[in-house]
Amino acid sequence: PGEPAWLRQVHSARVVEIGCEPNPEADAAYTRQTGSVCAVLTADCLPVLFCDRAGSVVAAAHAGWRGLAGGVLEATVAAMQVPPGEVLAWMGAAIGPQAFEVGDEVREAFASQHPEASEAFVPQPTPGKWLADIYRLARIRLAHAGVQAIYGGGRCTYEEAESFYSYRRDGVTGRMAALIWIE
Repeated sequence: PGEPAWLRQVHSARVVEIGCEPNPEADAAYTRQTGSVCAVLTADCLPVLFCDRAGSVVAAAHAGWRGLAGGVLEATVAAMQVPPGEVLAWMGAAIGPQAFEVGDEVREAFASQHPEASEAFVPQPTPGKWLADIYRLARIRLAHAGVQAIYGGGRCTYEEAESFYSYRRDGVTGRMAALIWIE
């Protein structure tokens, strides 16, 4: 494949087509071009890779809680311009449900859009604090977008220090890349 097309990630729901603008500010990219590499960088946020069953389009999305609540996964599926039932999604390593502490505003951002998202939050002893399951939240949003084939998830960047970077764990971190292309 060619060199990865790096994005200036800003925790948005913006999706770009690879090669259509230089140095794009976005959190997801897609392509139909052979050898063009979609790439996202993460440390605790959720990387999601997509393809269609025919192998005609691929995409990569960076889904932190803001982008996830803002619709980055749904926007990526829409940008692929194939029936959602033909889309396969794979979730890479992200902060796990035992380590991802958030406030009331995060829970409300998800529950206000999809009431079943409330089940992805476990209350903590400190009032207004919750443990969030980003994998479950992503599955809910993908299902609402019509995606049925959802794989991966379950690895924790925070708890698996020997395998992954975690900004929340270390305060200073590197990044991991998730890449996808059509051969």
